[in-house]
Amino acid sequence: MKKKWLWALIPVLVLTTVGFCGCSSELSSVQLSSQQTGIWVTGTGEVTVTPDIATMRLGVASEAATVDEAQSQAIEAMSKVMKALEDSGIDDKDIQTQYYNIRQVTEWDRVKEEEKIIGYQVTNTVIVKIRDVDKTGTIIDDVARAGGDLTRINNISFSVDDPSVYYEEAREKAMVDAKARAENLAKLSGVRLGKPIYISESVATPYPIYRDVMVESGMAVPAPAPTPISLGEQEVTINVQIVYEIS
Repeated sequence: MKKKWLWALIPVLVLTTVGFCGCSSELSSVQLSSQQTGIWVTGTGEVTVTPDIATMRLGVASEAATVDEAQSQAIEAMSKVMKALEDSGIDDKDIQTQYYNIRQVTEWDRVKEEEKIIGYQVTNTVIVKIRDVDKTGTIIDDVARAGGDLTRINNISFSVDDPSVYYEEAREKAMVDAKARAENLAKLSGVRLGKPIYISESVATPYPIYRDVMVESGMAVPAPAPTPISLGEQEVTINVQIVYEIS
């Protein structure tokens, strides 16, 4: 009796195993189909733009025998700098304090062989956004004159305030480029190009263009002619990856 039950179970086990193998094979073929069927291409669209925003890091640095004296000098100079920015049409929302520091100034005492305090330095730095980039050179000169020898202008960068309109143009170029590549591949392969079944996009954000503008203590007051500033150009780039059906 036991042998009869054993032989009866064998077909059931075989059928079950085949069933599972069939499911595994079907899932595998579907996955391969979704990943490998079609014509895969990458298209690139680029747009050259001129920056319309200037961002400047500037401020004042004063040094005196006491903290109170150093602070007083810094406050007076920074007030004049802020007034120059206001007169140039810079809004309060476009001025942000980035750094404020009071530190000891020391030197080495060779007799006592130790550091000694000889004064204090106060530094006040702000980030300024200039929306009228054509006035950048004039603003640099106005700030330098207002702050005098305490003025510090560390660097300046140029960027695009709203690149979305340029992204749209670059995206259209990328799509046209991708389709042209796909049509060429289809022609060379002797097949007909179908509709897109997969699209992805990657955006290359343009980096700000940096310029060194150093104004420090002891530098001469700028001449009446505005400081020359070159904006340069930036590239807005979009890449698209598209999979086309083969019909």
